Amino acid sequence: MIISLALSLIAVASGALLTYTWDEDAPLASRLCTGACIGFALLGLIGFVVSLLIGLTAATLFGTALLLATPALLLWNSQIRAQIDADIKNTIKAISRATAEPDRWAYIYFLFYAVVAVLMWLVFTRAMFEKPDGIYTGVLNNYGDLPFHLSVITRFAFGQNFPPEDPTFAGARFTYPFMTDFISAMFVRAGASLRDSLFIENYIVGVALVGVLHRFGQKLLRDRTAALLTPVLIILNGGLGWAMLFSDVNKTDGGVFQLLKNIPHSYTILPEVAAGWRWGNAVTSLLVPQRGFLLGIPLAAIVFTQWWAASRGDDEGPEQGKSKKVKGKKEEQNKLNAARRANRDIAASTGTASSLFPFSFFLLPSTRRMLAAGVVAGLLPLVHAHSFIVVMGVGACLALINWSRWREWLAFFVVASLIAVPQLLWSTHGSAVSTRAFIGWKFGWDNADENFFWFWFKNTGLFIPLLITALLWKRADYLVSRKLLFYFLPFTLCFIIPNVVKLAPWIWDNVKVLFYWWIASAPIVALLLARLWEGKAWNRVLAGGLFVVLTFAGALDVFALITGQGEYQEFDRDGVTFAEMIKQQTPPRATILHAPIHNTPVFLTGRRSLMGYPGHIWTHGIDFGPRETDIKKIYSGSPDAINLLSKYGVDYVVIDPQEHSVMPVNTAFFSRYPEVVNIGEYHLYKIKP
Repeated sequence: MIISLALSLIAVASGALLTYTWDEDAPLASRLCTGACIGFALLGLIGFVVSLLIGLTAATLFGTALLLATPALLLWNSQIRAQIDADIKNTIKAISRATAEPDRWAYIYFLFYAVVAVLMWLVFTRAMFEKPDGIYTGVLNNYGDLPFHLSVITRFAFGQNFPPEDPTFAGARFTYPFMTDFISAMFVRAGASLRDSLFIENYIVGVALVGVLHRFGQKLLRDRTAALLTPVLIILNGGLGWAMLFSDVNKTDGGVFQLLKNIPHSYTILPEVAAGWRWGNAVTSLLVPQRGFLLGIPLAAIVFTQWWAASRGDDEGPEQGKSKKVKGKKEEQNKLNAARRANRDIAASTGTASSLFPFSFFLLPSTRRMLAAGVVAGLLPLVHAHSFIVVMGVGACLALINWSRWREWLAFFVVASLIAVPQLLWSTHGSAVSTRAFIGWKFGWDNADENFFWFWFKNTGLFIPLLITALLWKRADYLVSRKLLFYFLPFTLCFIIPNVVKLAPWIWDNVKVLFYWWIASAPIVALLLARLWEGKAWNRVLAGGLFVVLTFAGALDVFALITGQGEYQEFDRDGVTFAEMIKQQTPPRATILHAPIHNTPVFLTGRRSLMGYPGHIWTHGIDFGPRETDIKKIYSGSPDAINLLSKYGVDYVVIDPQEHSVMPVNTAFFSRYPEVVNIGEYHLYKIKP
């Protein structure tokens, strides 16, 4: 585990150092959050490329650490050293002032991030935990996803899955974005347990996600209250599901407090599609179950932030939507900002940019921001493909809107493409995925023919009405400036298109695009709440009430999670022991036949699975029907069972209670093969001599 933490530290430090090449006005805390996300993405990409050459070994980890640490060479630059020194001194002074002469905002920031740190710890300790009787998850929505992610991790860590094939469908190229799981596999190879390999990455990126979203709100709005509300509205998203609480209380003898101790179900998403609750809370439906999204969101938000900063052309400015003058900065901050401005491109400040073009163009602060955004965007394809599609699609729209800055946008797309296209070509070459399974017409997303407007109102509550109100709000001037409005408009496509077109075999997966509309809209809604809060007493009551209505349903789901109210067993004790014995008794690339279920112990071994859960394979766009039929024939001991075993190259067959529960099993047929592992009711038969 120590080596895993050391790799994480190198990743965070290297990513933070890189921010000094483009982000001149970022505070140190923001650099660390941004650096954590970029650093982990680079850790995974570098490690994967090296692993393709020599496998995932100790030498791979050492070489990756060396390559990842190369941003330390930036310390040779005296200006960067001076800026780092100034950032550290300013941070120390800020902490000293907060301790000696604390003001309201010092308390607020400290309390906010202390709560975030504790909350993320409690959340991700429940993602996977072990008890004496087996492995569990505390998130119902993670019950189907956790074994899949474990199968990806173990295939890399124990099965040397290079080039990667689908861990749930042997022989098919793996096109699912796997980078977050590969990072965990690196930690496993470094000595961390499966649980720790998940937790280390999840926790660091989870805290960094909040910091990145906070920075996104600050850049867009120039309003401290609204910026702080932005990540809260995103993390605690929900709708009107909290209204079900009243009927649930009536069914409980102990009243509301007894109900809160034993919350019976989610208040943002229900498994029954007919119920119409499909939006889901970000933490329990997206960040924990879909690990790629956990890293994809902050990387995309970093890109969005740099787009906005580059379009402004300056690092300081009035707060969004306020007519009053901004209070003066303290002397230390003024000196630091002056030093940063002095470090900018000399050619631009002396008017010689045109004569030095194109070299001086790449030294302009706005261009450097766009180049950095291109690099970060290029890291997305193997992290989270939907995030990459959103970034490039929204970026294309913004480039058309801001055509006068076409050179900067061209630089962004060129850099992003140079990094991303090789990943896309490599991952899709020879793929078994049917693209027709991903595209189709479907109006209303996952509304199950429920009225479109009612469906979205009950799932998102007052969020859309407040968004429209904020966009139309005008007193002396519009609350949302013209520039911010045009920046926001392309993100509305992230709502419109998924409500018209199916973008994945499973229609619910459209949420991976829909959620970016929510992320872009949250700062605007937060700005409206902040303006109301600045008004008279009744305005503050209204703002507080609206905030509670917007976040209460999501808060109930998160509260149930962090208080440990759900425990869902994935693998029992014998299954875990059985998996360890399989690792000892079989070669790393052995092909094992088991029941097509989501939580077979084989997923803990890193061995090749002939076929896993059909629901996972279907969402990957793979036709699993013929193989599933053949598996049933094999287990039934049909006349062609032996030929089918040979056809698929099966080395071992598992027979345990799970196989018996989903299909007829002819145990007499398999008795002809030697039994190499037997743990309780778990049996492993060797097929090939």
